[in-house]
Amino acid sequence: MAKLIFITGGVRSGKSRFAEKRAASFRTEKSTLHYIACGQASDVEMEARISCHQQDREKAIAPWQTVECPKDVGSAASQLEANAVVLLDCVTTLLSNELFLQEDWSDAIFQEQTKQKIQCDIEKLNESSEALVIVSNELGHEPLEGELVSVYARLLGEIHQWIVSEADEAYLIEMGQPQVMKGDGIT
Repeated sequence: MAKLIFITGGVRSGKSRFAEKRAASFRTEKSTLHYIACGQASDVEMEARISCHQQDREKAIAPWQTVECPKDVGSAASQLEANAVVLLDCVTTLLSNELFLQEDWSDAIFQEQTKQKIQCDIEKLNESSEALVIVSNELGHEPLEGELVSVYARLLGEIHQWIVSEADEAYLIEMGQPQVMKGDGIT
């Protein structure tokens, strides 16, 4: 089973930058770096953020093979090379993409199926990689209003808890600084 690392933090906290460095630290002569990008350019701001992330990867010392995969991330497992080091960015976006595939996101059975699908997809990636680094946003400190936001935050929190229970390492990034939440604290 691959080494599993979970990295979370607020918006623009530096979590993706830290995740890229952490993933690159697992790279050997035999391994390749794969970036599974879940973002979709739904507006100008998101388009700019995606472009910024792409430019950062292009400038990186280690070469990234990017897989644009806004949903069904488990399908990317078949595209991974042997000894792959995988960065999945990000669960927050992935949950949005999966949850809003169906018009009636409020159906409790669909919500549970969506959560289980994401967990299954993460397991597929983990089984197919040497190391899997997962990025997500921390929403626990944000005010939550409305049924949709509450459902989304609950599902995201449950997914986070499951990932951390499986993870070898977990980090909370604040102001660009990693705080070790689980594991041996390699930064």
